[in-house]
Amino acid sequence: MSTKLPFAIHVEDSVLQDLRTRLRRTRWPDQIEAAGWDQGTERETLRSLVEYWAEEFDWRACERELNALPQFKTDGIHFVHQAAQGTPILLVNGWPSCFLEELPLLGPLGAFDVVIPSLPGYGFSDRPSTAGMTPRAIADRFAALMRELGYHRFVAHGSDFGAEVVTQLALAHPDRVIGLHLSTFDWRPHLSRPLSAVEREYVKARDRSSESAYDELQSTKPQTLGYALNDSPAGLAGWFLEKWRSWSDCDGDVIGYFGAGFLCAMLTIYWATETATSSARLYYEHRWRQPPLGPGDYVEVPTAVALFDRNVAGEGAPPRVWAERLFNVRRWTEMPRGGHFAATEEPRLLAADIAAFLTELLDCRTI
Repeated sequence: MSTKLPFAIHVEDSVLQDLRTRLRRTRWPDQIEAAGWDQGTERETLRSLVEYWAEEFDWRACERELNALPQFKTDGIHFVHQAAQGTPILLVNGWPSCFLEELPLLGPLGAFDVVIPSLPGYGFSDRPSTAGMTPRAIADRFAALMRELGYHRFVAHGSDFGAEVVTQLALAHPDRVIGLHLSTFDWRPHLSRPLSAVEREYVKARDRSSESAYDELQSTKPQTLGYALNDSPAGLAGWFLEKWRSWSDCDGDVIGYFGAGFLCAMLTIYWATETATSSARLYYEHRWRQPPLGPGDYVEVPTAVALFDRNVAGEGAPPRVWAERLFNVRRWTEMPRGGHFAATEEPRLLAADIAAFLTELLDCRTI
Protein backbone atom coordinates (compact mmCIF):
# COMPACT_ATOMS: atom_id res chain seq x y z
CA MET A 1 0.00 0.00 0.00
CA SER A 2 1.40 3.38 -1.01
CA THR A 3 2.13 5.88 1.75
CA LYS A 4 2.49 8.84 -0.59
CA LEU A 5 0.88 11.99 0.76
CA PRO A 6 -0.37 14.94 -1.30
CA PHE A 7 2.06 17.83 -1.13
CA ALA A 8 1.46 21.55 -1.58
CA ILE A 9 4.15 24.20 -1.75
CA HIS A 10 3.87 27.19 0.58
CA VAL A 11 6.64 29.64 1.30
CA GLU A 12 6.01 31.85 4.32
CA ASP A 13 5.52 35.58 3.74
CA SER A 14 8.37 36.32 6.15
CA VAL A 15 10.78 34.30 3.98
CA LEU A 16 9.75 36.20 0.84
CA GLN A 17 10.04 39.57 2.57
CA ASP A 18 13.49 38.72 3.90
CA LEU A 19 14.51 37.61 0.41
CA ARG A 20 13.42 40.91 -1.12
CA THR A 21 15.25 42.86 1.59
CA ARG A 22 18.47 40.96 1.01
CA LEU A 23 18.21 41.39 -2.77
CA ARG A 24 17.71 45.15 -2.43
CA ARG A 25 20.73 45.43 -0.14
CA THR A 26 23.11 43.52 -2.39
CA ARG A 27 26.66 44.88 -2.16
CA TRP A 28 27.96 44.70 -5.71
CA PRO A 29 31.62 43.98 -6.47
CA ASP A 30 33.63 45.87 -9.03
CA GLN A 31 34.17 44.43 -12.51
CA ILE A 32 36.77 45.17 -15.15
CA GLU A 33 34.84 46.80 -17.96
CA ALA A 34 36.15 44.61 -20.77
CA ALA A 35 35.94 41.33 -18.85
CA GLY A 36 32.37 40.45 -19.85
CA TRP A 37 31.71 36.84 -18.84
CA ASP A 38 35.35 35.76 -19.11
CA GLN A 39 35.95 35.88 -15.35
CA GLY A 40 32.51 34.66 -14.30
CA THR A 41 28.98 36.00 -14.10
CA GLU A 42 28.74 39.43 -15.73
CA ARG A 43 27.67 42.02 -13.18
CA GLU A 44 25.03 44.00 -15.11
CA THR A 45 23.26 40.86 -16.32
CA LEU A 46 23.09 39.60 -12.77
CA ARG A 47 22.02 43.02 -11.49
CA SER A 48 19.07 43.04 -13.91
CA LEU A 49 17.96 39.59 -12.74
CA VAL A 50 18.32 40.54 -9.06
CA GLU A 51 16.24 43.69 -9.60
CA TYR A 52 13.52 41.67 -11.33
CA TRP A 53 13.60 39.06 -8.55
CA ALA A 54 13.20 41.74 -5.88
CA GLU A 55 10.67 44.04 -7.54
CA GLU A 56 8.64 42.18 -10.19
CA PHE A 57 8.78 38.42 -9.73
CA ASP A 58 5.47 37.00 -8.44
CA TRP A 59 6.29 33.89 -6.44
CA ARG A 60 2.68 33.43 -5.35
CA ALA A 61 1.53 33.09 -8.97
CA CYS A 62 4.29 30.57 -9.56
CA GLU A 63 3.32 28.72 -6.40
CA ARG A 64 -0.31 28.45 -7.53
CA GLU A 65 0.79 27.11 -10.91
CA LEU A 66 3.01 24.49 -9.33
CA ASN A 67 0.33 23.46 -6.84
CA ALA A 68 -1.98 22.65 -9.75
CA LEU A 69 0.36 19.74 -10.49
CA PRO A 70 -0.10 16.34 -8.79
CA GLN A 71 2.65 16.59 -6.18
CA PHE A 72 3.37 14.14 -3.39
CA LYS A 73 5.92 13.27 -0.75
CA THR A 74 6.93 9.92 0.68
CA ASP A 75 9.93 8.85 2.75
CA GLY A 76 11.31 12.38 2.51
CA ILE A 77 11.17 12.45 -1.30
CA HIS A 78 9.10 15.09 -3.08
CA PHE A 79 7.83 14.18 -6.53
CA VAL A 80 5.38 15.03 -9.30
CA HIS A 81 3.34 12.03 -10.48
CA GLN A 82 1.40 12.23 -13.75
CA ALA A 83 -0.61 9.00 -13.99
CA ALA A 84 -1.88 8.15 -17.48
CA GLN A 85 -1.99 4.34 -17.47
CA GLY A 86 0.98 4.23 -19.85
CA THR A 87 4.56 3.02 -19.62
CA PRO A 88 6.10 4.50 -16.46
CA ILE A 89 9.00 6.91 -16.96
CA LEU A 90 11.26 8.26 -14.21
CA LEU A 91 12.78 11.68 -15.04
CA VAL A 92 15.72 12.89 -12.94
CA ASN A 93 17.48 16.27 -13.19
CA GLY A 94 20.86 17.30 -11.82
CA TRP A 95 22.73 20.43 -10.67
CA PRO A 96 22.33 23.41 -10.78
CA SER A 97 18.67 22.67 -11.33
CA CYS A 98 15.55 21.28 -9.72
CA PHE A 99 12.38 19.43 -10.68
CA LEU A 100 11.19 22.50 -12.63
CA GLU A 101 13.60 21.59 -15.41
CA GLU A 102 11.67 18.39 -16.20
CA LEU A 103 8.13 19.83 -16.08
CA PRO A 104 8.01 20.86 -19.79
CA LEU A 105 8.15 17.12 -20.60
CA LEU A 106 4.78 16.44 -18.93
CA GLY A 107 2.80 17.59 -21.97
CA PRO A 108 4.81 15.83 -24.70
CA LEU A 109 4.93 12.67 -22.57
CA GLY A 110 1.25 12.89 -21.65
CA ALA A 111 0.56 9.30 -22.76
CA PHE A 112 3.00 7.94 -20.18
CA ASP A 113 3.03 7.63 -16.40
CA VAL A 114 5.66 10.23 -15.47
CA VAL A 115 7.41 10.49 -12.11
CA ILE A 116 9.65 13.54 -11.49
CA PRO A 117 11.35 13.35 -8.09
CA SER A 118 13.42 16.01 -6.37
CA LEU A 119 16.84 14.64 -5.48
CA PRO A 120 17.52 14.35 -1.72
CA GLY A 121 18.82 17.73 -0.59
CA TYR A 122 17.28 19.48 -3.59
CA GLY A 123 14.15 21.63 -3.37
CA PHE A 124 11.31 20.08 -1.41
CA SER A 125 12.91 16.70 -0.76
CA ASP A 126 14.41 16.40 2.72
CA ARG A 127 18.03 17.38 3.26
CA PRO A 128 20.19 14.39 4.27
CA SER A 129 21.29 14.71 7.89
CA THR A 130 24.10 12.15 7.68
CA ALA A 131 26.85 11.35 5.20
CA GLY A 132 26.47 8.71 2.53
CA MET A 133 23.74 10.04 0.22
CA THR A 134 25.66 9.13 -2.93
CA PRO A 135 24.13 8.77 -6.40
CA ARG A 136 24.05 5.00 -5.75
CA ALA A 137 22.12 5.54 -2.50
CA ILE A 138 19.72 7.88 -4.29
CA ALA A 139 19.22 5.25 -6.99
CA ASP A 140 18.11 2.79 -4.31
CA ARG A 141 15.71 5.40 -2.89
CA PHE A 142 14.19 6.00 -6.32
CA ALA A 143 13.90 2.26 -7.00
CA ALA A 144 11.93 2.00 -3.75
CA LEU A 145 9.80 5.01 -4.71
CA MET A 146 8.85 3.46 -8.06
CA ARG A 147 7.98 0.15 -6.38
CA GLU A 148 5.78 1.97 -3.87
CA LEU A 149 3.96 3.61 -6.77
CA GLY A 150 3.28 0.16 -8.20
CA TYR A 151 5.87 0.19 -10.97
CA HIS A 152 7.99 -2.95 -10.98
CA ARG A 153 9.58 -2.03 -14.32
CA PHE A 154 10.04 1.40 -15.82
CA VAL A 155 12.10 3.56 -18.18
CA ALA A 156 14.61 5.92 -16.54
CA HIS A 157 15.84 9.18 -18.04
CA GLY A 158 18.47 11.43 -16.53
CA SER A 159 20.60 14.49 -17.16
CA ASP A 160 23.68 15.68 -15.26
CA PHE A 161 23.63 14.03 -11.81
CA GLY A 162 20.27 12.57 -12.78
CA ALA A 163 22.09 10.62 -15.49
CA GLU A 164 24.52 9.34 -12.86
CA VAL A 165 21.65 8.32 -10.57
CA VAL A 166 19.72 6.41 -13.24
CA THR A 167 22.94 4.74 -14.40
CA GLN A 168 23.55 3.53 -10.86
CA LEU A 169 19.93 2.41 -10.79
CA ALA A 170 20.45 0.34 -13.94
CA LEU A 171 23.66 -1.17 -12.54
CA ALA A 172 22.10 -2.07 -9.18
CA HIS A 173 18.57 -2.96 -10.33
CA PRO A 174 18.81 -4.11 -13.96
CA ASP A 175 15.64 -6.18 -13.62
CA ARG A 176 13.67 -3.02 -12.82
CA VAL A 177 14.82 -0.80 -15.69
CA ILE A 178 13.26 -1.41 -19.11
CA GLY A 179 15.51 1.11 -20.82
CA LEU A 180 17.93 3.87 -19.90
CA HIS A 181 17.81 7.26 -21.63
CA LEU A 182 20.54 9.86 -21.08
CA SER A 183 20.71 13.45 -22.31
CA THR A 184 24.12 14.22 -20.80
CA PHE A 185 27.17 12.01 -20.65
CA ASP A 186 30.00 12.63 -18.17
CA TRP A 187 31.64 9.33 -17.19
CA ARG A 188 35.18 8.05 -17.09
CA PRO A 189 34.61 4.33 -17.58
CA HIS A 190 37.18 1.76 -16.52
CA LEU A 191 39.68 1.59 -19.36
CA SER A 192 40.08 -2.10 -20.12
CA ARG A 193 41.50 -1.40 -23.60
CA PRO A 194 43.60 1.41 -25.10
CA LEU A 195 41.89 4.62 -26.19
CA SER A 196 41.09 5.11 -29.84
CA ALA A 197 42.23 8.30 -31.58
CA VAL A 198 38.78 9.88 -31.33
CA GLU A 199 38.60 9.01 -27.61
CA ARG A 200 42.01 10.58 -26.98
CA GLU A 201 40.83 13.82 -28.58
CA TYR A 202 37.69 13.81 -26.45
CA VAL A 203 39.64 13.26 -23.22
CA LYS A 204 42.04 16.07 -24.15
CA ALA A 205 39.12 18.44 -24.73
CA ARG A 206 37.61 17.52 -21.36
CA ASP A 207 40.91 18.07 -19.58
CA ARG A 208 41.31 21.50 -21.24
CA SER A 209 37.82 22.65 -20.30
CA SER A 210 37.50 25.73 -18.09
CA GLU A 211 34.20 24.46 -16.68
CA SER A 212 35.56 22.28 -13.86
CA ALA A 213 36.36 24.83 -11.13
CA TYR A 214 32.89 24.57 -9.59
CA ASP A 215 33.22 20.76 -9.52
CA GLU A 216 36.55 20.89 -7.71
CA LEU A 217 35.16 23.27 -5.08
CA GLN A 218 31.84 21.48 -4.52
CA SER A 219 33.49 18.07 -4.35
CA THR A 220 36.04 19.21 -1.76
CA LYS A 221 34.68 22.18 0.26
CA PRO A 222 30.90 22.43 -0.24
CA GLN A 223 30.33 23.63 3.32
CA THR A 224 32.59 26.64 2.87
CA LEU A 225 30.76 27.62 -0.31
CA GLY A 226 27.43 27.01 1.40
CA TYR A 227 27.80 29.92 3.84
CA ALA A 228 27.82 32.39 0.95
CA LEU A 229 25.06 30.73 -1.08
CA ASN A 230 22.77 30.32 1.93
CA ASP A 231 23.23 33.93 3.07
CA SER A 232 23.23 35.92 -0.18
CA PRO A 233 20.50 35.43 -2.78
CA ALA A 234 22.53 37.51 -5.25
CA GLY A 235 25.49 35.20 -4.64
CA LEU A 236 23.25 32.18 -5.20
CA ALA A 237 21.97 33.67 -8.45
CA GLY A 238 25.48 34.50 -9.63
CA TRP A 239 26.74 30.97 -8.93
CA PHE A 240 23.86 29.36 -10.83
CA LEU A 241 23.39 31.86 -13.66
CA GLU A 242 26.93 31.39 -14.99
CA LYS A 243 26.31 27.66 -15.54
CA TRP A 244 22.85 28.11 -17.06
CA ARG A 245 24.49 30.46 -19.57
CA SER A 246 27.65 28.53 -20.42
CA TRP A 247 26.01 25.07 -20.52
CA SER A 248 22.99 26.01 -22.64
CA ASP A 249 22.23 26.94 -26.23
CA CYS A 250 21.25 30.47 -25.23
CA ASP A 251 23.77 32.27 -27.47
CA GLY A 252 24.88 34.34 -24.48
CA ASP A 253 21.42 35.67 -23.57
CA VAL A 254 20.60 33.47 -20.60
CA ILE A 255 17.77 35.62 -19.24
CA GLY A 256 16.12 36.13 -22.62
CA TYR A 257 16.43 32.43 -23.46
CA PHE A 258 15.07 30.89 -20.27
CA GLY A 259 13.02 33.84 -19.03
CA ALA A 260 13.56 35.78 -15.83
CA GLY A 261 10.44 34.21 -14.32
CA PHE A 262 11.70 30.65 -14.74
CA LEU A 263 15.15 31.47 -13.38
CA CYS A 264 13.71 33.31 -10.37
CA ALA A 265 11.29 30.46 -9.65
CA MET A 266 14.16 27.99 -9.54
CA LEU A 267 16.27 30.31 -7.40
CA THR A 268 13.37 30.95 -5.01
CA ILE A 269 12.94 27.20 -4.49
CA TYR A 270 16.62 26.89 -3.60
CA TRP A 271 16.46 29.96 -1.36
CA ALA A 272 13.25 29.06 0.47
CA THR A 273 14.30 25.45 1.10
CA GLU A 274 17.92 26.37 1.94
CA THR A 275 19.23 23.60 -0.29
CA ALA A 276 22.15 25.30 -2.04
CA THR A 277 24.61 23.66 0.36
CA SER A 278 22.99 20.22 0.42
CA SER A 279 22.72 20.15 -3.38
CA ALA A 280 26.41 21.04 -3.76
CA ARG A 281 27.31 18.38 -1.20
CA LEU A 282 26.23 15.67 -3.63
CA TYR A 283 29.49 16.36 -5.48
CA TYR A 284 31.44 15.60 -2.30
CA GLU A 285 29.47 12.42 -1.68
CA HIS A 286 30.03 11.28 -5.25
CA ARG A 287 33.77 11.94 -5.18
CA TRP A 288 34.66 10.53 -1.78
CA ARG A 289 31.99 8.00 -0.79
CA GLN A 290 30.90 6.28 -3.98
CA PRO A 291 33.21 3.53 -5.29
CA PRO A 292 34.57 4.30 -8.79
CA LEU A 293 33.50 2.26 -11.77
CA GLY A 294 35.43 -0.99 -12.03
CA PRO A 295 36.25 -3.47 -14.79
CA GLY A 296 33.10 -5.48 -14.02
CA ASP A 297 30.73 -2.51 -14.27
CA TYR A 298 28.69 -2.58 -17.46
CA VAL A 299 25.10 -1.47 -18.00
CA GLU A 300 23.34 -4.35 -19.74
CA VAL A 301 20.07 -2.40 -19.82
CA PRO A 302 19.33 -1.09 -23.35
CA THR A 303 20.55 2.51 -23.41
CA ALA A 304 19.79 5.55 -25.56
CA VAL A 305 22.02 8.62 -25.60
CA ALA A 306 20.69 11.97 -26.89
CA LEU A 307 23.54 14.45 -27.30
CA PHE A 308 22.48 18.08 -27.42
CA ASP A 309 24.64 20.44 -29.42
CA ARG A 310 25.71 22.87 -26.66
CA ASN A 311 25.88 20.62 -23.61
CA VAL A 312 29.01 21.94 -21.86
CA ALA A 313 31.08 24.68 -23.49
CA GLY A 314 34.49 23.57 -24.70
CA GLU A 315 34.21 19.85 -24.03
CA GLY A 316 32.62 18.61 -27.24
CA ALA A 317 30.43 15.54 -27.58
CA PRO A 318 31.74 12.16 -26.45
CA PRO A 319 32.23 9.59 -29.20
CA ARG A 320 29.89 6.61 -29.24
CA VAL A 321 32.78 4.18 -28.70
CA TRP A 322 33.50 5.93 -25.37
CA ALA A 323 29.90 5.40 -24.23
CA GLU A 324 29.96 1.77 -25.37
CA ARG A 325 32.69 1.01 -22.84
CA LEU A 326 30.04 1.31 -20.12
CA PHE A 327 26.62 1.08 -21.79
CA ASN A 328 24.67 -1.27 -24.03
CA VAL A 329 24.01 1.56 -26.50
CA ARG A 330 20.99 0.87 -28.72
CA ARG A 331 20.21 4.40 -29.86
CA TRP A 332 22.51 7.37 -30.46
CA THR A 333 21.02 10.74 -31.42
CA GLU A 334 22.98 13.94 -32.08
CA MET A 335 20.55 16.82 -31.68
CA PRO A 336 20.84 19.94 -33.87
CA ARG A 337 20.28 22.36 -31.00
CA GLY A 338 19.76 22.53 -27.25
CA GLY A 339 22.16 22.14 -24.37
CA HIS A 340 22.68 20.75 -20.89
CA PHE A 341 19.17 21.60 -19.69
CA ALA A 342 17.45 19.81 -22.57
CA ALA A 343 14.12 19.16 -20.83
CA THR A 344 13.60 22.92 -20.52
CA GLU A 345 15.45 24.00 -23.68
CA GLU A 346 14.07 21.47 -26.17
CA PRO A 347 11.34 19.42 -24.46
CA ARG A 348 9.71 18.25 -27.70
CA LEU A 349 12.99 17.06 -29.19
CA LEU A 350 13.84 15.22 -25.99
CA ALA A 351 10.38 13.73 -25.50
CA ALA A 352 10.29 12.55 -29.13
CA ASP A 353 13.62 10.79 -28.66
CA ILE A 354 12.42 9.09 -25.47
CA ALA A 355 9.20 7.98 -27.20
CA ALA A 356 11.12 6.70 -30.25
CA PHE A 357 13.42 4.72 -27.98
CA LEU A 358 10.40 3.17 -26.26
CA THR A 359 9.00 2.19 -29.65
CA GLU A 360 12.29 0.50 -30.50
CA LEU A 361 12.21 -1.40 -27.22
CA LEU A 362 8.65 -2.53 -27.90
CA ASP A 363 9.63 -3.68 -31.39
CA CYS A 364 12.44 -5.70 -29.82
CA ARG A 365 9.97 -7.14 -27.29
CA THR A 366 12.08 -5.75 -24.42
CA ILE A 367 9.05 -4.56 -22.45
